[in-house]
Amino acid sequence: MSLLHVQDLRIGGLLGPLSFDLAPGDNLGIIGESGSGKSLTALSIMGLLPPQLRAQGSIALEERELIGLPDRRVRPLRGSEMAMVFQEPMSALDPLMRVGKQLELAGSNDRAASLREVGLDPALSPRYPHELSGGQRQRVLIAMAMARSPKLLICDEPTTALDATTEQEILDLIASLAAQKGTAVLFITHDLSVIARMCSRVLVLRQGQLIESGSTSEVLDNPQQDYTAQLIAASRPAAPAAPRPVGDPLVELDGVAKHFGTTHALDDVTFTLRRGERLGIVGGSGSGKTTTLKLIAGLDEPTSGTISVEGRVQVVFQDPQGSLDPRLPIWKTIAEGIPNTGKKLTSDRAKVSRLLEEVGLPADSLDRFPHEFSGGQRQRISIARAIIGEPDILLADEAVSALDVLVRAQVLALLDRLVENHGLSLIFISHDLAVVQQVCSSVLVINNGTIVERGNTADILGDPQHPYTQKLVAARQG
Repeated sequence: MSLLHVQDLRIGGLLGPLSFDLAPGDNLGIIGESGSGKSLTALSIMGLLPPQLRAQGSIALEERELIGLPDRRVRPLRGSEMAMVFQEPMSALDPLMRVGKQLELAGSNDRAASLREVGLDPALSPRYPHELSGGQRQRVLIAMAMARSPKLLICDEPTTALDATTEQEILDLIASLAAQKGTAVLFITHDLSVIARMCSRVLVLRQGQLIESGSTSEVLDNPQQDYTAQLIAASRPAAPAAPRPVGDPLVELDGVAKHFGTTHALDDVTFTLRRGERLGIVGGSGSGKTTTLKLIAGLDEPTSGTISVEGRVQVVFQDPQGSLDPRLPIWKTIAEGIPNTGKKLTSDRAKVSRLLEEVGLPADSLDRFPHEFSGGQRQRISIARAIIGEPDILLADEAVSALDVLVRAQVLALLDRLVENHGLSLIFISHDLAVVQQVCSSVLVINNGTIVERGNTADILGDPQHPYTQKLVAARQG
């Protein structure tokens, strides 16, 4: 018997035709690059497509046709029959409502039991979402989704922004709860290692078309389509970054601490970044990575200790959509980073045009707005904005974590070329150890605001000495 039957699903020119079945207790993965139609598939099943998009074909949940069903009749099915775990819990949770109340509204009859079921202390019930870590917020979302034991659980990139150890815990939790309740899982991700771990079958989408499907082991071990083979090749770890000659110190932190009330984000952090060095900073969510970057960038001040920075600093943020002004054409946004030399806007525009070509974007995109670009293109725009200020030091905070494997490879290659060509020093923050190993020849590991290990990347990740680093490496290896 089929729990979910999708037949000839089409959404304008964006998706379809797409057909597949999902049996009770089954687990199916959907992979593909950004814009391939993965999230559109999930939203169409949940009846959450934006008003301007209309699904055609058939989506049947236990033989109940969902396409064309009025929202007032689909609404009672959400939570009871089908539920969804979204990629960004901070956006999916109500920031003005306590966690316990949100669980109650999701259908939980016992807040404490729901929190315990996902490995959280019931004492967190009166907190607001911003008072929880990323992993805790994701667990709350899972608790809300599973509160009424739905027959179908849709997970749309639920671990993208999580560090390796937290990702492992979340995946184990989803698998355990689904097995206990007999819930079928539709898992959407760009991480092929997650698909291999979570799903017995997989669909490969490209530009809205289903190009390959089958058992996960067959598709990943013996792909029949060139595109699938490209995805698999891009997901494999690249060669480690080669050591590079370094010069004088540019950034020096000495005994730096940062406290937020009773929370100690950083304690006694000391390290040096030298000219030409590419330094990776790794650690779990809440370990102090981003706090360190903000202090170096001058976006915050330390509670104690000293920070010395020689040279100009620019930052590439994780979320380009949030860091680009939606009301400005991109050439003006990028031009804001040009030092004030008194030159006319025409010369600024010409400089932006040349840099756009350097980051792989056409010059005729100068007057387009951020929403008119893909996620990977917006990240290229963010990199261009950082580079145009001719910095000495580039700070990248999870700059590729939200990108699919093909776009990630392109952006990493771009960063490598720009850092080399412009003679930059780089601090690269990431929860993905494979990416850090590819980009950075040196690394420091931070846990609970304290540096626990520092040295050559290949040595640290190849033979970690500290138990925390060993845990990170083990989680990456699955």
